[in-house]
Parts: sequence; C-alpha cells; structure tokens
Amino acid sequence: MLYRIIGNMTGNSMDAIDLVLTEFDGDKMNDICSYSKSYDKKMQEKMEQLRQLVVNKTKDEILSLPQFQAVHDEYIIQIADCINEMCQKYGIDKSTIDAIGFHGKTLDHNPPSRANIEGTLPYTLQIGSGQMLSDLTGINVVYDFRSAPLMNGFDGAPLVPPHNAHIAATEGDGCYYNGGNTSNFAWVIDGNAKVGADAGPFNEYVDNFIRQNTQDSFDIDGKYGKSGTLDKKLLQTFFDVGRTYYERSLPKSGDPQYYQTEKIFNAIKDCDVSFEDAVHTLEYFSAYIAVQALTLTDEKLKLPPYIILFGGGWKNPVVRESFDALINQTGYVLPDHQKAFKNFFDRFDVPIKVKYSDFGTMMEPRLFADLARYKLENKAWEIPEIVQAGKNVVCGEIAKPQKVKNFYIDMLNLAAKGWQNEK
Repeated sequence: MLYRIIGNMTGNSMDAIDLVLTEFDGDKMNDICSYSKSYDKKMQEKMEQLRQLVVNKTKDEILSLPQFQAVHDEYIIQIADCINEMCQKYGIDKSTIDAIGFHGKTLDHNPPSRANIEGTLPYTLQIGSGQMLSDLTGINVVYDFRSAPLMNGFDGAPLVPPHNAHIAATEGDGCYYNGGNTSNFAWVIDGNAKVGADAGPFNEYVDNFIRQNTQDSFDIDGKYGKSGTLDKKLLQTFFDVGRTYYERSLPKSGDPQYYQTEKIFNAIKDCDVSFEDAVHTLEYFSAYIAVQALTLTDEKLKLPPYIILFGGGWKNPVVRESFDALINQTGYVLPDHQKAFKNFFDRFDVPIKVKYSDFGTMMEPRLFADLARYKLENKAWEIPEIVQAGKNVVCGEIAKPQKVKNFYIDMLNLAAKGWQNEK
C-alpha cells in the first residue's frame, strides 16, 4: 500500500524542528521534501530547565509543575506551525497525507537495561500531545512509540535499527551509525537488524560546552576543535566518569540525564587545558566511544566490513577525522582498550570502509514516518532484542483531529514514571 507520511524529530539538542515528507511503497522510500526550523535559545533554555525539573518524577508530579503546561504547549505549537509552513511552502494538500509520525521530546529515560542493575522500576518520559498536534494541523498523528517496547520489558531505544534494515535494501549490509545528541548503531546482516544499541553522548558534551563558553550553538565546521589537540589524560577522565555505562553489555540505551555532564565540565576546569584543547578532546571522545561500543558486539556475529554514517554530528570534521583514524587503527586508544580494539578489528578479513548514507540527511525524522507506517498497518516494529525474544510489539498511538480546545490528557507518554500503578 502507498503511504505519504510526514516524519518529525526534535532531538535532545533541541537545535531545530526537522521534518520530511516521505512516500512509502512497501519498504521502498522516497523523500518528497524536507523542512527545518531552528529553535531560539529561549526555547532551548526552557526545555533544558524543564528537563532538570522532571527527572525521576511521576506523571502527577510533572503535570503539577507550574511551568509544564506553558512549555509543552509552546513546543507543540512550534511543531504544528512548522508542519503548516512546510505544507504551504511546497503546496502540499493535507488531505493526501496519511499521518504525521511524531516522536515527542525525551526528558527522562530509565530503561530496563539500567533499571535492572540499579534495582529501580523502568520508565521513559516523552512529552508532546499527539492529539493537540493533530488538532492544530488537521492531520492524523501517530506518536508515543517508546512506551510499548518499554512496557513489554525492552529498552525502547534506539528505535532506528528496523529503519536501517529497510535502507539496507538500497545501501547494503553494514553498521548503520547515527551521530546525534546520543550516538547509536545497528548491525544489519543479511538484510535484518541483528544488534541495536546506544553508544553514549555524541553532541551532548561538546554542544553544551560550546553554548556555555561562546555565543555559538555548536562547534560550526569544527572551528574551535581544529585549533586544539587531544589531551590523553583528559580523555581517560572522560571515559572513567561514564565507565559503568560505556562498558555495559549490549543492547543498552542512554540518556543525557545520566551522562553526568557536570562532572565532565568540572574535570575540564580541574585540568590545565585551553578551551580549544578541551573542545578537541570532547570531539575525539565522541568518536572514541562510538568505536569502543562496537567492540562490545557479540563475537559470534560475522560482521560486514562497512559502516554507514547518518546524522548531523558526523559533519563536524574533528569528530569524523577522529572516527576515521580510530577505524583505520591510527588513532589514539586508551591503554585499557587496546586489546579489545585489536580483537575487534581482527574480526575483519578486509579493512572497514566508511561512508555517509545516501539517506542520511533526514534519517531521524524519516524513522518516525516509517514507524507511523507500521502502526497504520498494525505491524510489529522489528527491534532486534524483541525479535530475538520471540515477541511482537506494535509501537505507537493514533490521534485524529477533533478540534477540542481543552486539557490534553496525552501530554505525557503512557510509560512515564508510575505507569506500573496504572495498569
């Protein structure tokens, strides 16, 4: 069946609203048009302040926060305006759009892979009323994709591996690696996603460091990082701060609230390094943990020697050059990891080839268009860990335009903290 779906993504960095209109004919995908609109610093600051307030809070506690409603509504209104602007700009007849695939904004995440170790109950928190977005755009909205996997005992992140497998029909088997606020990857083998996991912070550290110390939102074209050099002692400190997470077995999912950003920045303050050296080392670290996570891949898997990159974070030249150096085995490796890195590269009969995905520019918003398509067809999303457990989980909820200007009960996703008491 043919579908036309708008995919939306607003990542952890809150740098922009990204949209793509994709036409699906089965797993064949064709991007019709895309549209992005940057957030201003005030909105970024409001969302960051809200994120700090909601950590480890229940639904009722979050809804009672004085600023919650206003920030939520502003967030949804800006996305709706962006969708309406895209439709107007490209002359899109909304009646031809089957749905909007809407991710929502993740503000807290305590997946089973973490909760089981710490003896807590798992939950995940995304804000964003699908019903409100549907009412403001006049288009059906499919949303809350992470709740169903988590409520069935799985992490619910990353969600992208099945989409990578769909792309592999064109681009081939390999490791599909996303560089966003968090980096995540999927090994696609014989056309199927076999492993999917988050590696850890990618843009999270360096973007926040740039914002705290300059007027820029990120290290544009690597201008600061290119002027610095790697501080090996600081690199070791960065890894040690998050060692428990980085060395956790796969699959796993990460979240900014436990990347301990403040500790990282305090470590920089305690070291006698220049601003440029700190930025360069943060960018090298982004690439470093991306490769280190690959070394955790099950040794029984026969891995294809290709890495396909997507996501804007790879456009930073320092990050990309550092990643290439590590993959080519010429980059600096911490003493603790030299054996693991060597064992990983010895698994390949030929050198690994790295390229940027032909589908890479709008991979994340298209992912949610793809997820919406699966929900419309009532098909299970083939997350590797769920498939291997022999379960089928259909992701998402559907909202249809109602023009009800009232309190929206779906401002928080179903699997927010305390969901176990609501079953």
